Amino acid sequence: MKPRRLVRALLLLSVLLGAFLLAGCQRGGELPWKLTNVSGHMPDLDFKLVDDHGKPVSGADYRGKVVLMYFGYTHCPDVCPLTLAQLHVVMQRLGPLADDARILFVSVDPARDTPEVMHAYVNAFDPRAVGLSGEPRALEALSKRYRSAYTREPDKGDGQYEVSHSSAIYLFDRDGKARLLSTAADAQDDLVHDLHLLLDTGAKP
Repeated sequence: MKPRRLVRALLLLSVLLGAFLLAGCQRGGELPWKLTNVSGHMPDLDFKLVDDHGKPVSGADYRGKVVLMYFGYTHCPDVCPLTLAQLHVVMQRLGPLADDARILFVSVDPARDTPEVMHAYVNAFDPRAVGLSGEPRALEALSKRYRSAYTREPDKGDGQYEVSHSSAIYLFDRDGKARLLSTAADAQDDLVHDLHLLLDTGAKP
């Protein structure tokens, strides 16, 4: 197996393994979640980065909104655009409820993903998407905080390179509490179902 494919396989395995280990908390909660329930097993939404308008923001700035956080980069050839396109469809299916949700697209390629580049990219998919970037150390710390992973591939010699990264979507409630984990194995219907529960003001933790 080629080194790049091996790295991607290992990243995917780590995400699936994490989901499996957390799946024991999935059933038996107060709400009939379809996705993996990570309540109490992952930290609150907390970071200090820069948004796609060049404004410093923190996790606290998104309190009151249901947040879907995803790690990726604008030069990603496949999984990132597919994921953001799917999230746009999810937002459309939620209707007016989607106004209380935000997609946080966290760059794992800060060298190329400037606020201007991020703004054009995320807004091409959905107006409720926010591009976040920052110093490499801050991004690495945030990735480790949520057990995500990424690695930059060697430069091809023309300034072009790929970044292998995990592809899970992290869902946080209005209070910034980590609630659910969605992976590529989950159906879009399940994501829509659980977002309805999170966005319903009557849903209890």
